[in-house]
Amino acid sequence: MNEKMKILIAYDGSECADAALDDLKSAGLPKTAEAIVMSLADVFLPPPINEEVDNTFPMSVPAGVRRAHERAERKVKEAETMAKRASEQIKKSFPEWRVRHEALADSPAWALLRTADEWKADLIVVGARGHSVLGGRLILGSVSQRVLYEARGSVRVARSRSRDADSPLRLLIGVDNSTYSTAAVEAVCRREWPSGTEVRLLAVVDTVMAITPDPSQPLVLKWIEVGDEDNWDQVRQIFETSADKLRSAGLNAVIMIRRGNPTDQLLEEAESWGADCIFLGPKGTRGIDRLLLGSVSSAVSARANCSVEIVRPKSMASTKT
Repeated sequence: MNEKMKILIAYDGSECADAALDDLKSAGLPKTAEAIVMSLADVFLPPPINEEVDNTFPMSVPAGVRRAHERAERKVKEAETMAKRASEQIKKSFPEWRVRHEALADSPAWALLRTADEWKADLIVVGARGHSVLGGRLILGSVSQRVLYEARGSVRVARSRSRDADSPLRLLIGVDNSTYSTAAVEAVCRREWPSGTEVRLLAVVDTVMAITPDPSQPLVLKWIEVGDEDNWDQVRQIFETSADKLRSAGLNAVIMIRRGNPTDQLLEEAESWGADCIFLGPKGTRGIDRLLLGSVSSAVSARANCSVEIVRPKSMASTKT
């Protein structure tokens, strides 16, 4: 990568936020990158009180307004302390990263989304749940969910690793031959993974599956019958190119085929195999482009016991309005 990866990390001091910091070491992130750690105080910060405008007629500030100022300023200072502590922890894990921290009094979700857009972040990292210390809303279903749905770029919902730290990483990639799942594969290929990292490409079939006859025209789809297991060799062949890309990147990649509900199959495979992270596109071949996040990606992100990364292609990020 010619340009340094830009990573925006939400931090609120909760156990889940700490787990997200620890999860960075298992995300295949580059040795050199730029990162911003953001802590948000979900309070309204009133305009500053200026009592020195005219000493002849000093301004009378109601006690309630003073208390509001003091409370908001205290919350912002707490956020600043947390963000600084988290940034120092990240620097220890990634000494070559350029890390800075920010603390704001703002709506957490919109502040993260705005910063990600303005800074052109490649990846936003959020914890699965939040902490009441900054307002109690950083949970999957509120701030994390809002970021997951609305972000223009990729989002990683980070969770604690359940297996031994010395065991090889296990990555599960949901594939369906869409441009979105292809982007997820390519994102994994670009990362820097430790030796022995294992990857499973999981294709969940029903009765038909889309293929792209002409790679130069990804929107031209052909559907093939896959309801019969006798045709699954054809499905396997579709994803062999992706598996070869992963192997060329030094990863141990295999193709898995399952029948059933995609969400259930992804979650069951991740649980039984002990996956450390599930990589998905934001929607599949049957996704509706006006939807910001497909039902499978949304459900897996909310219900998985491991980290989940929703990969949005650069073209999607630049065209979303």
